[in-house]
Amino acid sequence: MLSVNVILILCSACLIGIKCNYKGEDNLSLKVLKLLENEVLIPVCPEQLGGLPTPRESSEIVGDGYMVLDGKAKVLTCSGRDVTSNFVRGAEETLKIARIYGIRSAIFKQGSPSCGSGKVYNGTFSKRLVIGDGVTTALLKRNGIKVVSEEEI
Repeated sequence: MLSVNVILILCSACLIGIKCNYKGEDNLSLKVLKLLENEVLIPVCPEQLGGLPTPRESSEIVGDGYMVLDGKAKVLTCSGRDVTSNFVRGAEETLKIARIYGIRSAIFKQGSPSCGSGKVYNGTFSKRLVIGDGVTTALLKRNGIKVVSEEEI
């Protein structure tokens, strides 16, 4: 049996063309898609893994992903529904996938309340980005997994 050392990278599924974002669309990134020529990307959508449907109401963190994990902040939909437990569950399931495959890095969608790396929306639904990480990114980083946004490639 041939043994090949392959590095696997987690990737927001929407970035490679999977229609899983909150609007039921993708966030296709040609830069990320080009990585498939030389890298193995494992697509995940933490919001779907957490049990949310597609399409779904937009959500934002009132705080940041670390605060959500520590029980000090919530993720709310634009109508005010608390979906924090879905986001935490999705983050936990994504971490399980990373551990199963020995994944040490991820490329996630900037601005997302789950995948945001470095910037997330501020929780007021005013389209204002602030410094911070989404719930899944925060959990992965706490577990030693490097996360970058598609903007950092």
